Amino acid sequence: MMKVGLGYDVHAFDPSRPLVLGGVTVEGSSGLAGWSDADVLSHAIVDAMLGAAGLGDLGAHFSTEEVPEGISSLDLIAQTAAMVSGAGYQVENVDAVVVVQDVMLSPYREEMQNRLAMALNIEASAVNVKATTTDRLGFVGAGDGAVGMAVVLLSRAPSSEEK
Repeated sequence: MMKVGLGYDVHAFDPSRPLVLGGVTVEGSSGLAGWSDADVLSHAIVDAMLGAAGLGDLGAHFSTEEVPEGISSLDLIAQTAAMVSGAGYQVENVDAVVVVQDVMLSPYREEMQNRLAMALNIEASAVNVKATTTDRLGFVGAGDGAVGMAVVLLSRAPSSEEK
């Protein structure tokens, strides 16, 4: 059985913080506001995994009372991958996009894919990261924040009898 999950996250810019996307610090840009590292890309992937497995959403599992402030979102991805595995599924692939104006992400794309794959315990070729702008439309186009979106495909993990 295959299952698909969709994830979406938004954070406003916070110039006092570094910009972290896909577990990678992007130089020369304001960071995003949030309790963790505010990595909208990773948060969208977490929500997509949880949704596909029928396990709720990021807020249900990682409240500010339960996780340390500033935690790496790659840690949240790894913990979520373990939850998904515990529910009997494995991640097959991730396709994700960051929507942000005036931030060049292409130099960081491969490193993002590699770090996300490591946190998910899958091959880097199973993770695709894209970036786009809104052509200066809306809050993203005005430079007020960034959006992360992700689709995750899960499959039923083989049982111990099937291995």
